[in-house]
Order: sequence, then structure tokens, then C-alpha cells
Amino acid sequence: MKKTFLRSKVMLYSCAIALLLVFQGRALDTDPLTLVQTIEMPNVPTFPYADHLGVDVKGHRLFAAMQGAKSEVVIDINAAKVIHNIQLQDPHSVVYRSDLDRIYVTDGDPTEPGVKVFDGHDYHLIKSIKLQQRTDSAAYDPKSKYFYVVNGGEAAKQNYSLISVVDTTSMESLGDIKIPGETLEQLELEASGPRLYVTIEEKSEIAVVDREKRALLETWPITKGKVPAAIALDEANHRLFVGCRTTDMHGHIVVFDTTTGKEIDALPIGGHVDQMFFDPASKRIYASDGVGVDVYQEQDPDHYALLGKADTGLMSKTGLLVPELHRYFAAVPHIGSQAAKILVFQTQ
Repeated sequence: MKKTFLRSKVMLYSCAIALLLVFQGRALDTDPLTLVQTIEMPNVPTFPYADHLGVDVKGHRLFAAMQGAKSEVVIDINAAKVIHNIQLQDPHSVVYRSDLDRIYVTDGDPTEPGVKVFDGHDYHLIKSIKLQQRTDSAAYDPKSKYFYVVNGGEAAKQNYSLISVVDTTSMESLGDIKIPGETLEQLELEASGPRLYVTIEEKSEIAVVDREKRALLETWPITKGKVPAAIALDEANHRLFVGCRTTDMHGHIVVFDTTTGKEIDALPIGGHVDQMFFDPASKRIYASDGVGVDVYQEQDPDHYALLGKADTGLMSKTGLLVPELHRYFAAVPHIGSQAAKILVFQTQ
């Protein structure tokens, strides 16, 4: 009787494990990104790049820096159409403040570089905040309402770059953080602490900054990747993800331990990554790599599994994860017969 009971118990455990494996297999077989919408952007000239995206969640608007059109394109997400073009010389990064209904765009205009502030209702220019040449990537702190903007460096004929601190309320530049590097790329901010991380392209380093003291703390060398560009942060588990480019389209996400500054792993991706995101809820990394979006699952802070890759288009190197909408937006430039568009994916 006892042996029969034990056999039954073993069989039940076996069935339970088998069912668990089946469900896990189904979950892994599900595409992490499903294309649900294509938003065409007519009349955008041929240009090899589209830059960063921003969103007005409540107003259902997407802002896309289409450098070929010298325009920040405003898109009605629900209607899937372009509703306005804000003319700029060289738009890069954008943030929208819903409380003020203002749009802040970094513009690398060679004659008037800086942050341009536009009214969110009729899109007129409110103010231009002058910075140095190569005004490019930026990161927004929703607590302080500060916009941290990369500028200067080689384009300004300097062997150092600046991260300028722009107060989006007063629309004034409050000062600069000097970084020893000629080409800074993407920035990432801690939410619970004062640290700011930024990639130094030509040195293959990460600069760690105290944004309250406005001082460089240290730099971390990158050995597991080549040209650092994109960056994302898992703050809870002290992991920094650095997207590195290559010329042969075989890039990597280099995983850093932010408590030690040491590299942990290098995850294969496409070779022209320009933007990455980490979703704390799903523990997934999204990397726009120049031809698609690679999605990795964080199994634990030291182990990562590739869930899949969504094809986008040639030189589609930027995107935007919007967890509130369960959407990932991928920017596709106009190259040859490939028309400019925004691909909208549902996240799983």
C-alpha cells in the first residue's frame, strides 16, 4: 500500500513537472514583440538615420526625430498619421512635459545648437537654449525636471565634452559637467540615487557622474565590446547594459555590475545599436540594433536568454519602449526603396 502511494505521488510530481515544462516552452515560443501597426511618414527624404523618439501618453502623440526631413515629426498614434512637422536643422533627443504641455528637442544646428522648446498645442517655438556644437543625446529626470544634454567635444574642437544641465521649468541652462572625452553617446540616470552613466565612444569607457555634485566620479573600461553607444539600467539588481557597435554587424550588450564597475557578460546583438531599454516589470532588455530589435530576458542578474528578434528595417537603430501602452516603437528611415515609417510592436 505504501509503495503504491509513493508511485502515485511520483507520477503526480512527474506530470506536474511535465506540464510546467510545456507551459514554459509555450512562453518561450511566443514572440516577445508582435507587429500591430505601421505608421507611414510620407515626404521624408532619403537619409541613413532616424534619431530618438518621445511620447505624449495621454495625448496619444509620438515625436520622431527625422533628420533627413530636418523635422521633429508629430504623429497621432491612434489615427496612425503625421499631424505636424516641427522644423529643426538636426533634431536628436526629445522629451515631453505633460504638466506644461511643452516639447523639448535637442538640435545639433551648426549655427544655433541647443535645446529648442516648443508649445505642445500649436507647436510654436517658445525658447532656444544655446549650447555647444554636437548637441545630441539627452536624459530627463522627472523628479528635478532637469534635462541632461550631451554637447561639445570634437565637434567644438575640444578634447572634452559637456553634459549641460537644463532646467525645463525655467528653460535655463544651470551649468555643465565636464567629461574627458570627445564623443559622448547615450546617458542613463538612476532614479533612487544621484548617479548618471554615459558612454565615451572613442575611449570605449563608461563615465560615472554624480549629478548632484556635478562631478565625474570614475570611468570603467569596456573590454567585451567595441564601440559603446546605447545604455540601459537595471537599478534594482545593480546591472548596467551597454550596447556596443561594430562594422561587421556583430555587436554586443556588455553587462556591468554597478557596485564594482566590472564586466559580467557580453550578449550578442546586431552591429549598429543606438538605443536600449530595460523594463523592470518583465525584466527584459530591448536593443534597436540597425536591422531589428533584440529582446533578452534577465533570468537572474548574472544570466540572460535571447527571447527573439523583431525585424524592422535597414538602419533602424532607434526606438522607444512605452510600458504604459505595452508598446515598442521602432523608427525606420527612408533609404532607397525603404520608406520612412514607425513600426509599432506589442510587448508580451
